Amino acid sequence: MATDTLVPITVLTGFLGAGKTTLLNTLLRAPEMARTAVLINEFGDVGLDHLLVEALEDDAVLLQAGCLCCTIRGDLSAALARLAERMAAGQAVDRVVLETTGLADPVPILQTLLADPATQRHFALAGVVTLVDAANGLNTLNRQPEAVRQVAVADRLLVSKPDLVDDTAMQALLARLRGINPGIVPVPVRDGAASPEALLGQRRFDPADQGQAVRGWLDEAAWDHHGHHHHHDRNRHDAGIHAFSLSFDTPLPWQGLATWLEMLTATRGESLLRVKGILDLQGQDRPVAIHGVQHVWHAPVLLAGWPDGEPRRSRIVFILRDLPRAVVEDGLAAFVAASATA
Repeated sequence: MATDTLVPITVLTGFLGAGKTTLLNTLLRAPEMARTAVLINEFGDVGLDHLLVEALEDDAVLLQAGCLCCTIRGDLSAALARLAERMAAGQAVDRVVLETTGLADPVPILQTLLADPATQRHFALAGVVTLVDAANGLNTLNRQPEAVRQVAVADRLLVSKPDLVDDTAMQALLARLRGINPGIVPVPVRDGAASPEALLGQRRFDPADQGQAVRGWLDEAAWDHHGHHHHHDRNRHDAGIHAFSLSFDTPLPWQGLATWLEMLTATRGESLLRVKGILDLQGQDRPVAIHGVQHVWHAPVLLAGWPDGEPRRSRIVFILRDLPRAVVEDGLAAFVAASATA
């Protein structure tokens, strides 16, 4: 297939809680984003973003088997192959956006897109957009090597939540980003309000433009892809990180839940890599979405209605570092029970 007929793929990456889903929700409403296929990867066996992303009908594919950089690289190729079959059958697709899990090392993903012959027959990597959280970005870059690689491979950098930091903190983050990827000018993005051009770049990704370190990572990923099997637990990127979800079939009391979340954030905020949920609250007919990253919580959002085909129940996803599940589960149960008897 000629290069100009290949469907461009944009990889949207960024560490947990940077706001990738919010950005997609905004951009997919734009007319320029019509006929966009969205592939969404979740961390571990927990899938929730498909309930929050307003993607095109039948075009949002949730990959639940594990992190893209570890166990489901084959599933990425398979998902693209299925999309190619639908395109051959008449499905109009102008572009693909691949949203990675926040803990994904993007290098093996890029290696798959650059080296898989079946994928290259139909698709071309158009660019990597990395979203960085202004409130937690410096700390994340200091502690998470995946976040550094996400920034290093980007050909577009977006900085979310600029309103949550002062100018001194923002300049420190921008300086760190320039140090990792000096060729890119970061663009502030507030509440996902980016132009469609943020994801519509058509330039072919060239590892030669990304610096010696990235070329080395791509070479390493290529060797892994052909000669080495990853033995990662699909729920872990180091021994202290794990993900799980809690579900509640009866409406939750907001007062008890909010009090518990405040206490957990105050005492163990550094361990809360990501908390997100859709809540069925007492006295509320519509679902409420909550999002938190470490010590930063977004205001709860009242959604328009319950997603089609999904039961009306609360579901909260936790991605934690060095915090046992029992501490979270038992603490939440105690506060909910206390609120119910108050």
